[in-house]
Amino acid sequence: MTEFYIVRHGQTQANTQDIKQGTINSPETYLNDTGKAQAQALHDHFDLKFADRIIASPLERTKQTAAILNMGYELPISFDPRLKEISYGSWDGQTNAELRKQYPELFNPVTGEVYPDYAIPAKGEEFTAVEARVREFTEETTQRYPEEKIIIVSHGFTVRSFAANAVQPTDPMSIPEPENTSVTKVICTPDTFEQYLIYYNRRY
Repeated sequence: MTEFYIVRHGQTQANTQDIKQGTINSPETYLNDTGKAQAQALHDHFDLKFADRIIASPLERTKQTAAILNMGYELPISFDPRLKEISYGSWDGQTNAELRKQYPELFNPVTGEVYPDYAIPAKGEEFTAVEARVREFTEETTQRYPEEKIIIVSHGFTVRSFAANAVQPTDPMSIPEPENTSVTKVICTPDTFEQYLIYYNRRY
């Protein structure tokens, strides 16, 4: 079976300002000093000698995180657009505080995350669309590398989508987004493409 170790990128300036980054790829979405330190700390405590390769989202914050993790290992790195963050449509670049004032009914009062219906006013990517592209990536990669251990460097909602595909929750809000530079492990069988969530949002 294929083992996926899925890392969320380090902190960015936009994270600290509670801005919806989505697929934005400008300097405020690059790793800040804290994000670089987080990636370095993960590098220092998560030994990648076991891994066969790294596959990352092509956005700069994930590329930076992947590069730091790969220092001294020189694993082959490739990039796949299916690992990009959810696109929040017209909400990309706006603060959650502003959006909550306009659309309080579209935010979960416990986690602060958006409900799936956000996509209607925002003209954003639907939750199920992200899960579908992540599922396609997972199955295609498992078929191509059926016995490999692969480091994935991606984004909060995308990592959540890996977990959702594995456990298939009835409530889409039951899996909150993971923390920066946390690790989630999913395994996938090459014959049936069954997926299993081994752990979620683990800190090293």
